[in-house]
Amino acid sequence: MSLRSAIEGVGSALPKRIMTNADISKIVDTSDEWIVERTGIKARHIAAEGETTRTLAVEAARKALDHAKLAPGDIDLIIVATSTPDKTFPATATQVQADLGVTTGAAFDVQAVCSGFVYGLTIADNFIRGGQAKCVLVIGSETFSRILDWNDRTTCVLFGDGAGAVVVRASTGLGTNQDRGILQCQIHSDGRYVDKLHVDGGPSTTKTVGHLRMEGREVFKHAVTNIASVMAETIAKAGLVPADIDWFVPHQANRRILEGTARKLGISEDRIVITLDQHGNTSAASIPLALDAAVRDGRIKKGQLVLMEAMGGGFTWGAVLARF
Repeated sequence: MSLRSAIEGVGSALPKRIMTNADISKIVDTSDEWIVERTGIKARHIAAEGETTRTLAVEAARKALDHAKLAPGDIDLIIVATSTPDKTFPATATQVQADLGVTTGAAFDVQAVCSGFVYGLTIADNFIRGGQAKCVLVIGSETFSRILDWNDRTTCVLFGDGAGAVVVRASTGLGTNQDRGILQCQIHSDGRYVDKLHVDGGPSTTKTVGHLRMEGREVFKHAVTNIASVMAETIAKAGLVPADIDWFVPHQANRRILEGTARKLGISEDRIVITLDQHGNTSAASIPLALDAAVRDGRIKKGQLVLMEAMGGGFTWGAVLARF
């Protein structure tokens, strides 16, 4: 028998305020047509006063626990993937832990930008397979609206706020790719490209939060190459082929990137879960938000193979293949 990390519950949370492309066109020189054509985004959710990375994470976590039919006391590890924490320290995960009433186990944040949820799932899988945890809450939560330069039309149109969560619990399998749970994880990074996608501030340098800066064309070029490569690597290491994949749940960055990477692997468009049009790019929250949507509406069913991938600033990138 082999230890596996099974996804038992999903949940999500979105701020109440919806900002459409028409709303953004009143702030910067842009249009709905321009944004949709280049990104596929039609709207995004924007956090209001009192809505924070922490509060969104807690709401998503509670829904995931309810879906899994588990209580907060069943959790022995909380991982929050975020680049927009409520405080420089302590970790947002510890605040979520307190809000949920969990007083045992451990809690910490993971900072891998848009790849954060993939990194978080990978860490959770290793903790479970190593016998150090039995039930892990992995949350991606972001309020990117707080670090955007709302005068920069090339970036402010892309991002939104939200949170998604999964409950991952230890289960047993035969050690084959027919097992339920996470079958394969692959993560990578290459720090030579830090300046291509970064925030121009920080406590140790500018003593400010800073704003997001991005070289869009460079990010696009690396994204298609890196993501397609890690997807192929992950599928192959699981002893499978792209045709075996039931659902592709990608980081929701840009529709052209989603379609380009899927096309490279021969994954048809009708197998891609896309929430980008209504959520925008929610960084570490984008995969669990999309996963929750597809589970709740019945597309993703028990026993199906789900491939998740992301690339973020750093550059960081990775993929997780799981049988749901």
